[in-house]
Amino acid sequence: MKKNMLLELFLTFLKIGAFTFGGGYAMIALIAKEAVEKRKWITEPEFIDLIAIAESTPGPIAVNSATYLGYKLKGFFGAFFATLGVVLPSFVVIVIISFFIEEFRSLEYVNYAFTGISAAVAVLIINAALKLYKSLEKSWFSIILIIVAFLLLIFNVIPTPYIILSGGLIGFISYMIAKKKTVDHI
Repeated sequence: MKKNMLLELFLTFLKIGAFTFGGGYAMIALIAKEAVEKRKWITEPEFIDLIAIAESTPGPIAVNSATYLGYKLKGFFGAFFATLGVVLPSFVVIVIISFFIEEFRSLEYVNYAFTGISAAVAVLIINAALKLYKSLEKSWFSIILIIVAFLLLIFNVIPTPYIILSGGLIGFISYMIAKKKTVDHI
């Protein structure tokens, strides 16, 4: 059973890595579909936690997500095979392209293909954001945080890592305040 689960983790993340263009953020929707909806490895709230952890740790979000989910399901070997699956397609493509990079760049239809892929990636990222928003516990506080973070990102006021760290800190502080209020009422 354990070997089958390791193979399933590897093949699932291999498929995600092979059929997603545009990096880790574009993979979020596919990871959610596979891990939450199709295979029911984790729940939606657990997926939101996974994204928060994967985003707040160093490295690409897709690799961090695969590693976290693999480890959660099957420990070290689960993390290893899920991570290998998600990075292998990109690694193979990069190695192949590196042999032909100069010829590849000069092909006009390749530039057109990348323009189309860029548009599709934008749609995938928006789709992932909407799915995360739908599963978020909505309050005035969370909606204000989303709007402020979005505006800071759009206008490039603060670097993204600082926005993420600030969101984590604000969430932790609000949790501690809510916890203190609960204890005070008892």
